Amino acid sequence: MINFIYLTSFFLVIFLCRVDATAIPLTVTNKTEAYAVTFPDIDPVALHLGPLVIRWYALAYVAGIVAGWAWAARVVRQHRDQWPQQYVRLNVDDLVTYVILGIILGGRLGYVLFYNLPYYIENPADIPAVWHGGMSFHGGAIGVMAAFAIYCWRHSLSFLRVGDVVAFSVPFGLFFGRIANFINGELYGRVTTHPWGMIFPNGGPDPRHPSQLYEAVLEGPLLLAILIMFARTSYFRRYPGMLGALFLMGYAVFRFCIEFVREPDAQLGFLWAVGTSGATMGQLLCLVMFALGAGIAIWTKIRHDRYPA
Repeated sequence: MINFIYLTSFFLVIFLCRVDATAIPLTVTNKTEAYAVTFPDIDPVALHLGPLVIRWYALAYVAGIVAGWAWAARVVRQHRDQWPQQYVRLNVDDLVTYVILGIILGGRLGYVLFYNLPYYIENPADIPAVWHGGMSFHGGAIGVMAAFAIYCWRHSLSFLRVGDVVAFSVPFGLFFGRIANFINGELYGRVTTHPWGMIFPNGGPDPRHPSQLYEAVLEGPLLLAILIMFARTSYFRRYPGMLGALFLMGYAVFRFCIEFVREPDAQLGFLWAVGTSGATMGQLLCLVMFALGAGIAIWTKIRHDRYPA
């Protein structure tokens, strides 16, 4: 528990130093303003404590981690009797410390490698500068899997079963993180003529899809509801890793679809043409993620049908 508190505090301090201390004033001159939903002018800074500022972005990460940690502890308590050989040595407080490190290191390195590698090759000193922004979910997912794989190896636990617990907790962080993206006015969608389009401070004069809110709903409560329903089936109890596989595939499908209305990263644009638009790096990574989830599902079913525990 103490390690969890220390690492959470460290993670918060990292984001206290982000440079976007104030919200950008909203100025609109385009005639489409009358048909757009007003973007809420929320200060990215939630609280000032003397020289320090606490930002909504930092609080979102902390809230997601704490909520996921509490949910994971609840899941373990509920299923400890069903799988005593898997959970008797599982300490959720210790596991969370590994997960936090995986989020930080994997998320940052994923952004560097997947989204802006040429820049960081020329400016390697900027790689640790998390306070300038730049975290990749797909990189964070890789980091988290590597982190709890190390935890499982050290404690002789089932990687697949512990992966089910971790996957059950991730939607909380996704929900809060996307809400924070919306408050910051970042990762907005493409230009739209729909009446719910918003004019974002950094998105030009045209209304855009509030894609952060789409992602918050799909990747947060909806994905969690799907996982809860699946966890009540015999597949979750019989096949370790099935819940984690479902999470990977579910997130990949939702994110792939949202990418059609989300503005691609400026430094990458579209990777290749698809009709009148194009495919993005996020969609490419989602294809890999879906294939990984499908592979895990197929492998664990074949393995446990052939060698039942």
